Amino acid sequence: MSLSSASILERLGEYGRKTITQIIFVVYGVIVVFPMVWLLYTAFKPTSELFASAWSLPVEWKLDNFVEAWSEARIGDFFWNSLFVTISTLLVQLFVGSMASYSLAKYRFRAQGILYYGFLAGMMFPLFLGIVPLFFLVKSLGLLDSHLGLIVVYAAFGIPFTVFVLTAFFRTIPTEIMEAGVMDGCGHFSLYWRIMLPLAKPGLTTVGIFTFISIWNEYILALVLLSSSHLRTMPLGIAVLQFVQFYEVDFGALFAGLVIVMLPTLLCYVILQEQITKGMTVGAVKG
Repeated sequence: MSLSSASILERLGEYGRKTITQIIFVVYGVIVVFPMVWLLYTAFKPTSELFASAWSLPVEWKLDNFVEAWSEARIGDFFWNSLFVTISTLLVQLFVGSMASYSLAKYRFRAQGILYYGFLAGMMFPLFLGIVPLFFLVKSLGLLDSHLGLIVVYAAFGIPFTVFVLTAFFRTIPTEIMEAGVMDGCGHFSLYWRIMLPLAKPGLTTVGIFTFISIWNEYILALVLLSSSHLRTMPLGIAVLQFVQFYEVDFGALFAGLVIVMLPTLLCYVILQEQITKGMTVGAVKG
């Protein structure tokens, strides 16, 4: 076989591999995206039209299902509850976790390694093993059936992940920046708040987005720690709506509620996907 023939076969093989890879990714993308697209346009269809033609586009695009889900099914109340719990947890988790990460990354003290690996051990602890003792602990603190208790628990479970990501990120920031801040008269907290924290913005953004998504969709802890209907978060509200609409055969309102739940996390990721990638890669590379 001549050299030119071997080169042509090699190029054809490489082209074939690329083509197959692209086809696989396209098929996977369709499998992932199509259910969300179908859910989105189905939310505009009344139940009768849904049963008549499940896959077609709506004959008339109306917001009746969304109005019913928001007001009559109280999705609006659950939405604001979830927003309050999520933002409050983010503030607590990022503040406490970033301070711990900064200390572990930039200061040397006894038991530093034990503390760091203790935080990492929190990421490996199965949630289901701690639900029963957690319930009694929150009850003994008088925080059961309250948003404050849920926020404290969410922050406690989220701080290990924050420490894991931000400690690696703070280590990439040159120590000379801290030394310059000390020469300018900054104390320990001023160094953290005015110099180091702004430099860690990509890492904070990454942690914030992942935390937002996980808390917004969290169901088990909210189910265990909240019992009052007016305190329910979105996942609990959707579960109740699913149960009710199943017997009322009003799937249009149910799909509208699912779209309301899905859109914040989807928009959050689409808008900030560049910051997510930058935060993960910068924190993982030293130099």
